[in-house]
Amino acid sequence: SDHMENIYGYLMKYTNLVTGWQYRFFVLNNDAGLLEYFVNEQSRHLKPRGTLQLAGAVISPSDEDSHTFTVNAASGEQYKLRATDAKERQHWVSRLQICTQHHTEAIGKNNPPLKSRSFSLASQGSANSPGVQRRPSQNAVSFFNVGHHRLPTGKRVPIMQPDHLVDVREMMSQAEGQQRDLIRSIECLPASGHLTSLDQDLLMLKATSMATMNCLNDCFHILQLQHASQQKGALPAGTTISWLEPKISLANHFKNGAAQNFPAEINKPASVREEQSSAEPCQLTREPEEINPDEELEDICDDKEDDLGAVEEQRSVILHLLSQLKLGMDLTRVVLPTFILEKRSLLEMYADFMSHPDLFIAITKGGSAEERMIRFVEYYLTSFHEGRKGAIAKKPYNPIIGETFHCSWRMPKSHMAADAATSSSAHSLSEQVTLCKDAEGRAEQECYTVKFVAEQVSHHPPVSGFYAECVERKMCVNAHVWTKSKFLGMSIGVTMVGEGVLHLLEHGEEYTFSLPCAYARSILTVPWVELGGKVNINCAKTGYSASINFHTKPFYGGKLHRVTGEVKQNMTNTVVCRVQGEWNSVLEFTYSNGETKYVDLTKLSVTRKRVRPLEKQGPCESRRLWQHVTESLRDGDIDKATEHKRALEERQRNEERLRAETETPWCTKYFLKDGDGWVYHKPLWKTVSAAQTQQTDSN
Repeated sequence: SDHMENIYGYLMKYTNLVTGWQYRFFVLNNDAGLLEYFVNEQSRHLKPRGTLQLAGAVISPSDEDSHTFTVNAASGEQYKLRATDAKERQHWVSRLQICTQHHTEAIGKNNPPLKSRSFSLASQGSANSPGVQRRPSQNAVSFFNVGHHRLPTGKRVPIMQPDHLVDVREMMSQAEGQQRDLIRSIECLPASGHLTSLDQDLLMLKATSMATMNCLNDCFHILQLQHASQQKGALPAGTTISWLEPKISLANHFKNGAAQNFPAEINKPASVREEQSSAEPCQLTREPEEINPDEELEDICDDKEDDLGAVEEQRSVILHLLSQLKLGMDLTRVVLPTFILEKRSLLEMYADFMSHPDLFIAITKGGSAEERMIRFVEYYLTSFHEGRKGAIAKKPYNPIIGETFHCSWRMPKSHMAADAATSSSAHSLSEQVTLCKDAEGRAEQECYTVKFVAEQVSHHPPVSGFYAECVERKMCVNAHVWTKSKFLGMSIGVTMVGEGVLHLLEHGEEYTFSLPCAYARSILTVPWVELGGKVNINCAKTGYSASINFHTKPFYGGKLHRVTGEVKQNMTNTVVCRVQGEWNSVLEFTYSNGETKYVDLTKLSVTRKRVRPLEKQGPCESRRLWQHVTESLRDGDIDKATEHKRALEERQRNEERLRAETETPWCTKYFLKDGDGWVYHKPLWKTVSAAQTQQTDSN
């Protein structure tokens, strides 16, 4: 009886993207089985701002933190709530679960239990078969009003009852029969003539109808699981409902109508079972590791993403996914299909932005503050082209928390010295680059070495930190990036939240910069990448700044991938350089003295990064961590790649749940929290400063 008492208090309620979280006064009415909320405690005597019927609801503590939980009503409505601490959350969750179970059992006593019944879209049958005949009383009005019926006690309870779920089952059976008839009618059309079975609109109709039925079956499957959990008790803490894969292979369904089942656990590849059970947890090896550059070899991987085959074959799966998304929806927690993935981690993609180390090193060799700012802008704008692997827009692997990536580049000092002696403002640095093939055999002291390290420092939100340095030139760059992706209809937008800082220690200068947004356009046809937004580069010491605009293509006319920008001296407001062109083609730089130069990015020499072989990499280094997914994608085995990817993600969730249960905080390996950002644990500006201090003391 103590557990069934009414409780009340303030909780934070998530409203929408604009309003965010708001404090509201909640009341658990155990007698009525209702969760009500008011603007504040003073308005408690007024009509509630909102009410949820708890009979048939699912109460789920969130795995993103120890304060948040959700109340999912049987009607489909959801409250996302947050308590002040873990203890208060547990208090609310336990009372809500007890109340939910009590009122759900009360309904079960007055209604027959829900019988299990499975459906297959590939099963044969007709809408005219006895099993799918609509009852005379069953119509659209009665279906959409099934949420409100009176119990024998006379209390109004807005809850879908078991007999109405049976009605839904029968209506779905009828819809499946009609959908099968539709597909048969289309496939019976002639192969040639005015209207054929290969008509593009009819093929799209087949795909969308199939995706719709899969989505409905997924929803019904969730209701069945929910009902089963209510029969056995509340769901365990940390339970989440993830995106469900299509129940059948849609592409094969169109070919022969045969359904395919997912392989059983016993049929999983041994490497998948190893990833799930015996893989070494990333949090067990958190001591920073010094990478020996001599162990790194020139990278021979060249995975260009120009193959549209998988995207073409799986278009119906994309339609299935799109049918479940809403405009503006945050895609951070959405599990995307494996076939749209690149064969590299996001951490490695950040490394590929550094594929022109000669231009990076040349920044600090500028003879004046103005020239150094212009050189940085040149390097910045040339980095995005090589960061993309091919013309097709695909998504890198989402890094797992604790994942790291190491690499380096070597540039012969004699080659860089020759560049410095011959360079002029009228000629691009890129035109003077000749890739030195014998750099591999040169001694360490004869080369400039640029070292790179990246680490996934946070999972929710997804934040990556990366750091690169050239000790010989006393320069380094430190950055952190939080990727926020949203569904925009026929495209996906990714905002790169964060900041980078370039340190030129020889000059005592710091250059802060941001990153543009990225868009995957035309995701139903040939997906392609577009950059957009305004970025700024600033040097507080010298007073020079740059403003760069990445222009998205207008609806009518206009060029693709257009970029414009200017470099100016803030104190005099004088523009010293203007730039225009395309970030993946040709850039034109115009200087204040009237000179102009062009940089053709398609002809820009690329220095291959150096990476340790897989057998020498740690268990949480990107290439070793994702090696089975990458190998499967190269072999074109999407199902196998999906199994490996799912195993890694499940392992991450289990480790995160364990840390939450044991209240063990996550410890990063190479980066430390610094205010709102992340900083490399041993940055060059600290080691150089310490060395100078030691030298001064010795003198």
